[in-house]
Amino acid sequence: MDQPIRMKNNGQISIVLNAQKRKAETKELPDLPMGTKTVPAEHAALKDIEEELGTLVGMEEMKRMIKEIYAWIYVNKKREEMGLKAGRQALHMMFKGNPGTGKTTVARLIGKLFQRMNVLSKGHLIEAERADLVGEYIGHTAQKTRDLIKKAMGGILFIDEAYSLGRGGEKDFGKEAIDTLVKHMEDKQHEFILILAGYSREMEYFLSLNPGLHSRFPLVVDFPDYSIDQLMDIGKRMLDEKEYHLSHEAERKLREHLAAVKSSSGYTSFSNGRYVRNIIEKSIRAQAMRLLMQNQFDRHELMTLRSNDLMLNEQVK
Repeated sequence: MDQPIRMKNNGQISIVLNAQKRKAETKELPDLPMGTKTVPAEHAALKDIEEELGTLVGMEEMKRMIKEIYAWIYVNKKREEMGLKAGRQALHMMFKGNPGTGKTTVARLIGKLFQRMNVLSKGHLIEAERADLVGEYIGHTAQKTRDLIKKAMGGILFIDEAYSLGRGGEKDFGKEAIDTLVKHMEDKQHEFILILAGYSREMEYFLSLNPGLHSRFPLVVDFPDYSIDQLMDIGKRMLDEKEYHLSHEAERKLREHLAAVKSSSGYTSFSNGRYVRNIIEKSIRAQAMRLLMQNQFDRHELMTLRSNDLMLNEQVK
């Protein structure tokens, strides 16, 4: 898609992250004041968040989204100061995409930014899944859900795999959790932000279960899978942080493996950055065992992961 942000007919803003670079003739948003050398103190919050995002791979469009939201809130405050209409906007969001694409990390950064902008009083993140909301008997689910919302007041309630709340049918208590969430989203829409996350297709189905859900999420963000180059970059950054590096052969082997995994029909739930992290952690342990057995502990060997250290799933076809 050419534009990362599009307004849907239902009023939602749809955003695509990690998109390929747009054609040169596409007009870019002008830099906000924080892009200048001297940043006004009032915009320091956005600059700090942008610097944190700059350490992440594949977040170019997220930076754009953060600027959009920042400008939206900031200009509304200016309109209010001038006596113009500036109704407070609900900022509940939906994050759609596969695991390991940065959804939880982005949610934390948004919480920090909104706390700095006085949109949220605390800016903390409460992570939850189906088991944290759904109870075992009538009335239990509503109470568990209310308790979670209470903990999230002043911050963000982040529910991963939210579509699982709608999988049990009419008699399942998940529906009770959805109804409780919808009610509090409306009654306390400016006291906390709800972010629902999950696979794209399942989240679309989940929205169809409750007609009132679509209109309550003004921001819908798609998190596409990382490219092979981006996954390699993620791995390199993780290794650099731990003071390791791959040998040339290990780098080639890892790249070929990631390409095979992404193209394999058996890996429909590929976990992106999380998958790379798991490989690195296992490989570091394998390297430690190899060095112990070889009794080689010079600086170069201590820092190098070789191809036979890589703990890969060799059954990928």
